Amino acid sequence: MAELRDHIFIDDKSAVVVPFILNLWAEYSTTNATKPFIVGLNGVQGVGKTILVKSLARTLEEDAGLRTLVVSIDDFYLRREDQEALAASDPDNKLVQVRGQPGTHDIKLLQDFFMTLLNSEPTRVPQYNKAAHSGQGDREPQQHWVEVNSTGEREVQVVLFEGWCVGFRPLVASEIEARRRAPSTTLQYHKLEHLQSINNKLADYGAITDMFDVFVHVDAENTKFVYAWRLQQERALQEIRGTGMTDEEVVSFVDAYYPAYELYLDALRKGLFREKQGRHLRLAVDGDQKSY
Repeated sequence: MAELRDHIFIDDKSAVVVPFILNLWAEYSTTNATKPFIVGLNGVQGVGKTILVKSLARTLEEDAGLRTLVVSIDDFYLRREDQEALAASDPDNKLVQVRGQPGTHDIKLLQDFFMTLLNSEPTRVPQYNKAAHSGQGDREPQQHWVEVNSTGEREVQVVLFEGWCVGFRPLVASEIEARRRAPSTTLQYHKLEHLQSINNKLADYGAITDMFDVFVHVDAENTKFVYAWRLQQERALQEIRGTGMTDEEVVSFVDAYYPAYELYLDALRKGLFREKQGRHLRLAVDGDQKSY
């Protein structure tokens, strides 16, 4: 497991990301007067994605005057009963026993949300409560969802759509098999058909990924840093709450997500867009969470 040094330096990634977004927004806005500008943002767990997104939203709103909406893919997880049904339908597949992997999101809800938003119509933003049902999680009732683009309200101009698997694209079946055969951290612990199942589900996300006008990838110099970063986060939370996951539970938690990192990050590092050159920004982050 990657080790972190005692001193943690979290640099301000927004100083790089904001100019990148604003330059492309200026170009975009000349020909797209009404359609919101969609920014996809991917970052592994613990990399500082949440801090970056908050900073971006605040800067775009307050300094650039752009009505900005932050949306997390986590808020589109399946309802509790649907997640339980998915887990029961494939009980041997560890990848679908908990929320997280492709296939555990409500794709129809996600597509309907973006289509309504892109049409500048009143749109309710789903909310997911991860603490519900003793941490099993569940979607909040619709009356708790925030509405944007309401009558008399400024329309959303920029959407920051963030998540740990945002931008992942499916691989060909032979590549999945080859990666499982090669040395890895977690892939060998999953059956090939289970990995293929997740890969097949990922194809359903493509219509959303194709909507992105810009993509920001906050990457880890070494993907294994995620274990140490997530342990650090949990210990900080324990100091505040007085309780939390053990180190072993944190490792198991990260293990549930790690197969997708091993499958899809290499392709993402090569670039998300096939035709939109210059619209993918990748920031590599070292063990101290300093980007370069």
